[in-house]
Amino acid sequence: MAALTRLLESSWTRVVIGVAIGVVLVLLPLSSPAFTNQTITRIAVFAVAVLGLNIIMGYAGQVMLGQIFFVGVGAYAAAITVRSDWGAALGFWGVVAAFVLAVLVPGVMGLLVALAAARLRGLAIAMVTIALPIVGVPVAKRLSDITGGSQGISARVFGAPEWTGLDNDQWQYYVVMTIAAVVFALAFFLVRGKYGRAFAIVKENEAVAASMGISPYRYKVLAFTIAAMFGGVAGFLYIAAIQFTSPETLSFGHSIELVIATIVGGAGSIVGSILGGIYYVLVPQLTNAVNPNATAVVQGVIVLVVLFVLPGGLASLPRAIRRLVRRKRGPDVAGPAATERRTPEGITPGAGDALPPRENEERQNR
Repeated sequence: MAALTRLLESSWTRVVIGVAIGVVLVLLPLSSPAFTNQTITRIAVFAVAVLGLNIIMGYAGQVMLGQIFFVGVGAYAAAITVRSDWGAALGFWGVVAAFVLAVLVPGVMGLLVALAAARLRGLAIAMVTIALPIVGVPVAKRLSDITGGSQGISARVFGAPEWTGLDNDQWQYYVVMTIAAVVFALAFFLVRGKYGRAFAIVKENEAVAASMGISPYRYKVLAFTIAAMFGGVAGFLYIAAIQFTSPETLSFGHSIELVIATIVGGAGSIVGSILGGIYYVLVPQLTNAVNPNATAVVQGVIVLVVLFVLPGGLASLPRAIRRLVRRKRGPDVAGPAATERRTPEGITPGAGDALPPRENEERQNR
């Protein structure tokens, strides 16, 4: 068991596992049914949304209950751009413009909200972020000429080019997974660099951060803005995968589900964001297939179990297993009595034992 634990902790093992997972993800859509490809694509979409929420809550330690608002704004920005005359006329570059606007519009809105909200704490900032989806839904319904009102708006961002020989679900899979992989790579280097260290210090103690020359206000605004931009990326991917959005996309219930997915997957963990995306998509699908009325109950039970058994989320499971293995193994070094070894002449002290000088002389004289 100890050898297996060391093997799993090896950096080379992690590289091999990562490469194997990458190869599987590349080859999987070529032989999987459309439903499987679409499910994995949706997981990638919401994993990016959870990742943005993880940046501000898990790494920067700030309250954020309105992430779905930025996902919805990004989806609307992408859909409106693709459906517009100038967006359609630009073709491929229209899709690029849709992606840029889907990132910039939520990013600017997130920056404006952060400039006012980053000075708040606790319940006050929670109420500000809660207000975002609550206000966003009626506004989306009111602007029916732009957003399609309660009926929503559909948009086909792209289909599979003929030269690829792929079906639409396969092409969407590859595009969404590629963008998601780039976003996760950027997040990985962000939290491993100086900004990630600054986020951790601000999360731990703002007074200590200020004494070290790190502005808590500046880094909270930065984390909020990055989370909003990642939400916008998720919104673009949502339109690419689902090809439809409505005011329901911005609902407060979905925002709370994203927070729950962050907690279940593991706050402050890149892998936890992926696990959160899996939880967000698969658990409702499985429960609805068994009993739609039990969805809320099952989700509540899962959250309670994770909070009590794995406070760090599913991403902390390997650490919990290692601690359990060490506890069962016990101490590696026993007391002095264990260093004694028996010989035909009797008990001989081990290397760690020391004899009094007189006994040493008597043993030598013998």
